[in-house]
Amino acid sequence: MRSFAYSSHPIRVLFGAGTLRQLPDEVRRLGGTRVLLLARSQPGEAARAALGALCVAQFTDATMHTPVEVTERALAMLREHGADCLVSVGGGTSTGLGKALSVRTGLPHLAVPTTYAGSEVTPVLGETGNGGKTTRSAPAILPETVLYDVELTLALPVPVSVTSGVNAMAHAVEALYSPDANPVIDGFATRAIAGMAAALPRIAQNPSDVDARADALMAAWLAGTCLAGAGMGLHHKLCHILGGTFDLPHAQTHTVVLPHAMAYNAPTAPDAMRRIAEALGTGDAAAGMFDLIASLGGPTSLRALGLPEAELSRAALLANAGAESSPYPNPREVTVEGVERLLRDAWAGQRPEPAAGAAPDLGWLTRQVVDSFAGSPNGRVGELLTDLVRHLHEFVRHNDLTEEEWLYAIDFLTRTGQISGPKRQEFVLLSDTLGVSSVVDMLTNSRTPQTTPSAVLGPFYVPGPPAAPAGADISAGLPGTPLWVDVRVVNPDGEPIEGATVDVWQSNEDGFYDVQLPDLEGPALRARFESDAEGRIRFWSILPSEYPIPKDGPVGQMLDAVGRHPYRAPHLHFMIWADGYRRLVTQLFVAGGAYLDSDTVFGVKNGLVVDFKPGNGPAPDGREVDGPWHLLEFTFRIAPA
Repeated sequence: MRSFAYSSHPIRVLFGAGTLRQLPDEVRRLGGTRVLLLARSQPGEAARAALGALCVAQFTDATMHTPVEVTERALAMLREHGADCLVSVGGGTSTGLGKALSVRTGLPHLAVPTTYAGSEVTPVLGETGNGGKTTRSAPAILPETVLYDVELTLALPVPVSVTSGVNAMAHAVEALYSPDANPVIDGFATRAIAGMAAALPRIAQNPSDVDARADALMAAWLAGTCLAGAGMGLHHKLCHILGGTFDLPHAQTHTVVLPHAMAYNAPTAPDAMRRIAEALGTGDAAAGMFDLIASLGGPTSLRALGLPEAELSRAALLANAGAESSPYPNPREVTVEGVERLLRDAWAGQRPEPAAGAAPDLGWLTRQVVDSFAGSPNGRVGELLTDLVRHLHEFVRHNDLTEEEWLYAIDFLTRTGQISGPKRQEFVLLSDTLGVSSVVDMLTNSRTPQTTPSAVLGPFYVPGPPAAPAGADISAGLPGTPLWVDVRVVNPDGEPIEGATVDVWQSNEDGFYDVQLPDLEGPALRARFESDAEGRIRFWSILPSEYPIPKDGPVGQMLDAVGRHPYRAPHLHFMIWADGYRRLVTQLFVAGGAYLDSDTVFGVKNGLVVDFKPGNGPAPDGREVDGPWHLLEFTFRIAPA
């Protein structure tokens, strides 16, 4: 059993396009009347214009890693102008300064992020001073409101988008193997990684893609929320040391270090790495992350960021300093030797070696196949094939399918096709027993709740059954308990529909349909009726019974292999259509019948389970019945076209 503690940090989030227009109202909601704006560049100008007279001063010198001396200068400006509210606009640098000022003054802080840093939703503040960087966490550090405006990210250069996005992914990665992780954090983290990994290539291809920008900003929010609820491990520790002590750029350092920190922790965090690999669509999490970064042109080496090779040993010592007396959470023990190897690989820009037995990266192959459908003249066909390929490739990769298993699947499908024919549709049977037919049926026919529920067609429908007059007996003399069927066809308002065509079919009492009985001459237990002025059809048949689907083919072998029974609950089939109305394909099941809770094709719905009442007295049409008989009464409501 998994045990955890989770605290939700209170924060108001506004997300959308053009939400900057709501900035003045949000300031007033926080009680602000005199804003100190922490911003520069075009987004800062837009924010100042939106604030109007509410903005009494603007500080433009926010500095990476939040130096204490810069904070002191901003604090002096705040006091000079009597500001009572802070608005930060920009990336993690502006947000960090807003946090530093807010925690010192108690003033409300409204953050407007324009990158994917995610720090705007974390109660974490990192500050530099005296040649080092310190990090602290407290609820008071968290901004009161975060306003996400996708339009403010459209001008973010692709290189900055990539490094900022990977920075956000680092939050989600470390959250997955944090000792503070929980189901909420897990869900946020995997969605953040998958969302950012999908969005960044689209941004690189088209920086003005609003949907891609929105997906990246959403992923950054989720990733930041992960960091707010889970502790930081070795990756963040290294990035703080490299940035605070060696003055390396924050986001770029995250981009370089992340794959190597993941590789370091992979042996002791296999479940987290599996989830990350799945979110990335790759076989190995660390190598897949490196490949994504490299494919986007992101930095991959500390050497390129300006770190001297001679400083690697010192950085490793700093990462291990105090680890024994005050260890930070990390799944693998942090050692000087291990961290130095990690840093040397990161310094050289060396691709992490995939874990032993890891599947190769297949993302490039999936992309090639998907791209081949881009020119489809039928957009819907291209869309369906694209999604099918992605799911199939993921199924194969996720299950590490062997060639032998895939060849067996090919053979299974071949045999399924070979046994199919006019009198037996094994592919329909396969679809039915996998529940696919019921899923398609529900999606297609269950959007009008005021009408009769639909059900699967099944493999034994034969088009063009023989027409029969009202009151006919469709049993063709086959043995069974007589059943008088008296059903009506009406519209959703209960008005009868005259002239509706109603096809009916069922199995005999031994569970066979007429097409399965080679000695039977002509159709039996199937017919076509037409509803009268009252919308009614009446006919004789026999009481249906449970029966097994055919087991002598591939589908039967599949059911045997997984220990499933082949039985269907007893039922009658109906197909009903009329001019101006949607066709209804459905079944009526015998209340109290066997297998209602385990129908092998998953076709039973509560609204279709009906009493087949024992008959009392003479038959409704005056027929002499020798022995017991049953009565089925039902009203079908069909939907307008």
